[in-house]
Amino acid sequence: MKILVTGAAGFIGSFIVRRLLGEGFEVVGLDNINAYYDVRLKYARLALCGIDEQLVTNDTLLQSSLFPDYRFIKAGLEDRTVIENLFEAEHFDQVCNMAAQAGVRYSIVNPHCYVESNIAGMMNILECCRRHQVKHLVYASSSSVYGMNAKIPFSESDRVDYPVSLYAATKRSNELMAYTYSSLYHLPTTGLRFFTVYGPYGRPDMAPMIFAKAITEGQPIEVFNHGNLSRDYTFIDDVVNAVAKLICHEPVGDIPYKLFNIGCSSPVNLMDFITVMEQAIGKKADMIFKPMQAGDVYATFADTSLLQKEIGYQPKVKIEEGIAAFIQWYCSEQNPLL
Repeated sequence: MKILVTGAAGFIGSFIVRRLLGEGFEVVGLDNINAYYDVRLKYARLALCGIDEQLVTNDTLLQSSLFPDYRFIKAGLEDRTVIENLFEAEHFDQVCNMAAQAGVRYSIVNPHCYVESNIAGMMNILECCRRHQVKHLVYASSSSVYGMNAKIPFSESDRVDYPVSLYAATKRSNELMAYTYSSLYHLPTTGLRFFTVYGPYGRPDMAPMIFAKAITEGQPIEVFNHGNLSRDYTFIDDVVNAVAKLICHEPVGDIPYKLFNIGCSSPVNLMDFITVMEQAIGKKADMIFKPMQAGDVYATFADTSLLQKEIGYQPKVKIEEGIAAFIQWYCSEQNPLL
């Protein structure tokens, strides 16, 4: 079985690639390797899959030096011609679309790139999946679609009509677009609402990396809403276990469309999270308390009962264990940003 994984140099996408290769799938990875954050981290992830930075060129498939069943192409989802040619040549069985312009706060100041990547890019993927008879499209959504929902935990059946960031709005748009294609063309689609994924090789714009860098360097950390926030931190291994099972678990029925929360179902208060970080690093944090940021939400909390019923999902990594693993990586020679 041949699977396209977009966002293959990204945090979640790179782990999915390695998992699928380990399970014997043929994989083509795609990523535009943009400069939203330090590309050294993206190339380090690619290197784990045998992709040499020096050999990467635009719009050309590159064979992995480590995995005979892996090839990588540097391209953007918004490049319609490249995406159409890739689908035409490769005949993918499944598509796992993890590519997107990430970041809630970044969408406040750079809105256009979110529409280009997250909406136009998703449109290209949907059209190619439809025209080339792809058996299943799995795509990344986000817990951000829940906005300021007061009801917790967040359930897939909750209304998500009031996003508080453009990033969230594009992710909700992806879900609606996927539903339309499932309804009109009977294309099986599965959307994944990720809840604050963290772990080794994680994104440098998220709290674990920001806090680890500041604390280890003796710099202050900014604590928004005066610490009165909580997040459902979900370790990367738990996420990848779920995604790997769902890829070959196609929705059925008149409209083959599913949405799932992928979280830990155990929210952690921001101040408690900082304490866990301090303990793992062995150093106290210098904190600067600030008001709430625009586009942010007070809490996230995943109801994962639907996913548990569907595939037996049960997150295993507690925050203390996950942060310890993250800090061990962060302080090691594997971290290209040190």
